[in-house]
Amino acid sequence: MPYISIECGNLDGAQKAALIERLTAVAAEVTHIPTEFFTVTIKELPDENFGIGGRNIGELKAEYAARGASGE
Repeated sequence: MPYISIECGNLDGAQKAALIERLTAVAAEVTHIPTEFFTVTIKELPDENFGIGGRNIGELKAEYAARGASGE
């Protein structure tokens, strides 16, 4: 039984449903295994638990949002 696991930040119900549906569909298409055999799990982690370049994702998102608001 194929197993797909993804780790990400917090998602709402609609995002989770779409992610599960699309991951399953693409994996089934590529592997030629029926979708009924796939199991998908989503592990949500707070932004403070992810880091890139020595900074956590929460900081990077805040910086990105500030740049977008200022029009840069």
